[in-house]
Amino acid sequence: MTKPLHPRMRHLRWLSYVLVMLGYMLAYFHRMAPASIATDLQRAFNASGVALGALSASYFYIYMAMQIPVGVMADTLGVRRIVAVGCAIAGIGSLLFAGADTLAMASVGRFAVGLGVSFMFISLMKLNTVWFHDRHFGTVGGLSLFLGNLGAVLAAAPLTWLVAQTSWRNVFAGVGVYSLLLAVLVWFLVRSHPGEAGLPSMRELDGEAAHPPHTGHWFDGLVTVAKNRATWPGFWPNLGIGGTFFAFAGLWAVPYLRDVYGMHKAEASGYTTLLLLSFAVASLLIGALSDRIGKRRPVILGALSLYVLCWLPIAFGVTLSPALNYVLFMLMGVGAAGFTLTWACVKEVNPPALSGMATSLINTGAFLGAGILQPLVGWVMDRGWDGKIVEGARVYSAHNYQTGLSIMLAFAVVGLWGAWGIRETHCRYVNLAHGIRSTK
Repeated sequence: MTKPLHPRMRHLRWLSYVLVMLGYMLAYFHRMAPASIATDLQRAFNASGVALGALSASYFYIYMAMQIPVGVMADTLGVRRIVAVGCAIAGIGSLLFAGADTLAMASVGRFAVGLGVSFMFISLMKLNTVWFHDRHFGTVGGLSLFLGNLGAVLAAAPLTWLVAQTSWRNVFAGVGVYSLLLAVLVWFLVRSHPGEAGLPSMRELDGEAAHPPHTGHWFDGLVTVAKNRATWPGFWPNLGIGGTFFAFAGLWAVPYLRDVYGMHKAEASGYTTLLLLSFAVASLLIGALSDRIGKRRPVILGALSLYVLCWLPIAFGVTLSPALNYVLFMLMGVGAAGFTLTWACVKEVNPPALSGMATSLINTGAFLGAGILQPLVGWVMDRGWDGKIVEGARVYSAHNYQTGLSIMLAFAVVGLWGAWGIRETHCRYVNLAHGIRSTK
């Protein structure tokens, strides 16, 4: 029988959760912001499509490279330390980006931002694992995605409006100062797990033994996760679904709507806001639905199939009315949310003490996909560009976008294909050695 939470435990849990969540929202804001300021960046640095894609993707390269190291650090050093350091690095990077006078310096700043915020997601998932009951992981994970994506929503229409009132440089300078202040709060107030505050674990409150810690070197734990065949199917939805969603929403969606449908930046940002908000709400609901029905795979496969279908009119150049475009972007956000359940699945097929490493291993796929796609789509469209420039920014034809964004459809299909190999965990930790599920 579950014992009630001690008031101090409840206070520390939510204080730690909120502060790390603010860092996670920061990660989503920076991830999606280039779409809203793409035209401003093209003007400021006279950037081509491939150069703009490379600038935006510099965030994803380092984010991807850091996922496994961050997973190791989350499992060994603790969430408090690495999130505080990450916020500080992201703050410095944002200030560098705001003050850059060359494309190279802007790339250095965005690279530093990507390095800093790369600590946030895995740390939040690790925090959820130790501060919440196992049976609530899907729901809490969905809540985390919902709240984190509010940072992405802020990077759409609200950012476009704010930049119009001041400048993109002032906005990112302000975000940099905010990040540094958040680093101080995390360092002094966050607790990495209940035991750090002298409190019992969630499982002990349920009258069960705490999950055993990992014994041995961290590298042995990483090898254990990597050698587990049930780990890897989740990598492909992250690559194909997460990668295309981040690449499109984070850079190419606003230029696509501007050039193909003749929308002003503010109007186009409204569509991306809907896309991101749909993704946020669906992430919350999908996690809760999965926990309620006790299954992961049907929810994942149904959502990802919807996402792939949403790419068909874009990739095949079907012109839609404004109302249908709204519906398309909403359904695309809902479908994309399906890949977020892979993080619960990979946690449940690996030892609990290695949850950070397990999640980080498949999460590299999303950032590898986005890092490849943002410059690749720009390169493909540059090859067919007719030289048209309006107000200092390149304008691409509908055919250019059809060619470039068809690559997104191909990646999405790969993501759906890989999802079929995901093992059904029934929302429980799975003992792979004996083929049984652990009880709660």
